[in-house]
Amino acid sequence: MSGASEGAEANWILRHPALQQMKELQVGDSEQIHAAFLVYMDLTEVRRWKEVSCVKIPDLQAVLLEAQEKDGGPVHTVLPLPVHQSLSHRSICQALDRGFPLLLCAVASDSTLVYQRMTDGLVTPDPPVGPFEDVGRRQRRKRRQQQQQH
Repeated sequence: MSGASEGAEANWILRHPALQQMKELQVGDSEQIHAAFLVYMDLTEVRRWKEVSCVKIPDLQAVLLEAQEKDGGPVHTVLPLPVHQSLSHRSICQALDRGFPLLLCAVASDSTLVYQRMTDGLVTPDPPVGPFEDVGRRQRRKRRQQQQQH
């Protein structure tokens, strides 16, 4: 393959319509746009999410992605963020105010993506799944049964 055709193939990313749309949002931070594009590609090509679109919150200089995990499913807001970039409580609140479930996606320099679900307020965890027993309760029940037999 010639060097010119290799260069043209390598530039497909620069010509990608989603990247062009992100640049038009004028967030002013090329690292955030790069992070958003990596997350966009992960959502569309790897996870096969539907209706992935790019939006901008005026006060938050970041590209947000809105997408559906499956057809007819709820819309999620995804906030891609380079791992070294700080995030304020106010920024999270602005993204949560969109009314959709929010996923924060930390993007490492090696393109590793880590998603974290964000909520407005505290959420109690689901109970553990598995064959767990409360040993203390079992021992008390055993003692009670022994006392009843005597």
